[in-house]
Amino acid sequence: MKQVKNRSTFIKTIVCFLLLIAGMIPIRSVAAQETTEDLLSKVQRDSINYFLKYSHPKTGLIPDSNMPHAPASIAATGFSLIALVVAAENQWLTYDEAYDKVKRTLFTLQNKVQHERGFFYHFISTNSGKRIWESEASSIDTALCVASALIAGQYFKDTIVEKLARSIYERVEWDWMLNNTHLFCHGYKPESGFLPYYWDTYSEHLILHVLSIGALRHTVPSQCWSEWTRLEETYNGLPVIFAHSGSLFTYQFSHMFVDFRELSDNGIDYFTNSKNATLANRAFCINSRDMHPTYGENIWGLSASLGPRGYKAYGARPGRAFHDGTIAPYAILSALPFCEEEALRSITYIYENYKDNVYSQCGFRDAFNLEENWVADHYIGIDQGITVGMIENYRSELIWRLFMELPSTTRWIERCNLIPDHQINPHTIMPREQEPV
Repeated sequence: MKQVKNRSTFIKTIVCFLLLIAGMIPIRSVAAQETTEDLLSKVQRDSINYFLKYSHPKTGLIPDSNMPHAPASIAATGFSLIALVVAAENQWLTYDEAYDKVKRTLFTLQNKVQHERGFFYHFISTNSGKRIWESEASSIDTALCVASALIAGQYFKDTIVEKLARSIYERVEWDWMLNNTHLFCHGYKPESGFLPYYWDTYSEHLILHVLSIGALRHTVPSQCWSEWTRLEETYNGLPVIFAHSGSLFTYQFSHMFVDFRELSDNGIDYFTNSKNATLANRAFCINSRDMHPTYGENIWGLSASLGPRGYKAYGARPGRAFHDGTIAPYAILSALPFCEEEALRSITYIYENYKDNVYSQCGFRDAFNLEENWVADHYIGIDQGITVGMIENYRSELIWRLFMELPSTTRWIERCNLIPDHQINPHTIMPREQEPV
């Protein structure tokens, strides 16, 4: 055991150990299940409040955060469309209320937001839609926004919403962003050209390939799907094709749209991969308690988030594993489809023990660090959005169903020869009902 150097460190360690012990109490009972279902409904509805409260009343654009004068984020704006669909489905908004809000946002995206060959700029003015901060025309943020628009179009089918979503999708010149390669560039700036970074290993970019390979216009070759490298490493007995940062969001963002349970990529099951990455993230926190005693069975979830020293790409192994004790509740909630028991136990524990500090009118705050007595004082739009979407996939699979029904998704599956699960050798991928808890 690491030597305790001073009295204050010793006291902190004892307090954190007692918190950890308290977190080991089982919560799975009939009453607890009812409580967790109520909690998930509350979290989902409160998280939607972010998009209702901070949406620009005329453009529908969504600020990157609720910090004063924050610019709009194109990805957060896209995720707002998911939130509105979920609100309509759960009757937290009427169909007409949600439809009108979605239509206004899509009209803005189609006619007002500045773009480069269909690729939206990362940060824009909430009022005008014009580029700010000399941000890049972003490949991944555009993909997240377009995928969300298609979800809205599929939900409000045979309406102007579907037509607007399809027009926004068809306008994107996907092949241009390859920059004469078979890898997608991260983005483009008119002042300097294409950025020097490419999506060349596993990350959140899978949705970018789904949309571009499945497109009817400016389609990219199916070879692009196999061009990026799948790096694999085992942590705590869990094999993971991993992202460099080890941040949980990289295993969640594309998975909000694509139901990978039914697909195999030459034997790779990306759903199980995200499950393993989640369990590895949790195991890494448990194994790192000598450094950060507040980590434990119910205090885990390392992902890109705000932190005591600004926004950081926190993560676990496999990957770079940069961490300082900061936990992101959205990463736990977004892991529900992969690891139900672990995520429910953790988020219930955090809510019951720390809600006065880490929970407010728009749901869980972005992150907290118990050791430094720090809690984020504002929200991040994309983190609220992935929370809403992944809770809904866990509860009803709505977002998955809508996205998998799209013709473009079917074309991607066919063009990349992704084998449906009933054709997979049962020894290659474990059926869901046999997965270990």
